[in-house]
Amino acid sequence: MSPAARQESAGTMTRPRVEGGREQEIFDATLHVLAEVGYDRLTLDAVAAEAKASKATLYRRWNGKAQLVIDALISHMGEPVTADTGTLRGDLIATYCGMGGVTDRQQMALVGSLITAVSRDPEFAEVYRRDVVAPKIAVNDAIFERAKARGEIAADVDLALVSPCLPGIVLHRLFFLGETPTEDLITRVIDQVIMPAVTSG
Repeated sequence: MSPAARQESAGTMTRPRVEGGREQEIFDATLHVLAEVGYDRLTLDAVAAEAKASKATLYRRWNGKAQLVIDALISHMGEPVTADTGTLRGDLIATYCGMGGVTDRQQMALVGSLITAVSRDPEFAEVYRRDVVAPKIAVNDAIFERAKARGEIAADVDLALVSPCLPGIVLHRLFFLGETPTEDLITRVIDQVIMPAVTSG
């Protein structure tokens, strides 16, 4: 679902559109500024300068930086896609490695730039969790539910406890220990933590 469609589905008033590819240029500029200076220091004026757009264009379309950032992140994410390799291990590797996964450095830089905003700005945090985080959680949960239906996961395993473990461990190592996520790290977490946990019964 596009940012505009999500906005309408939330029951809010439709905002003026930015025509053609200009909107995507503004989104790209927003993410560039966000990665460079973080959410706290990002301004619509700075985005307008980066996108070589008039400030009036941005202020007509977005009433503040929170919705602009959310729309830009949704545009960058694209439609959530659930990998279906036939195994839990394969699905997790396919989902978490590569573009848009935790090994995507640009994606992780954007996440890092939003940490303070999520902790300090309740209004932004609510929209971010609803429109950006929730679709990712849904994809992750679907992987585990499908694996459980295939019989790969013991019946008494608490999926609500296990399914967030992989991103939780990797993001902890990135933001607190300074360890860049790699496919090797993800595979080790899957093989040494996730797979033993879901098959222990």
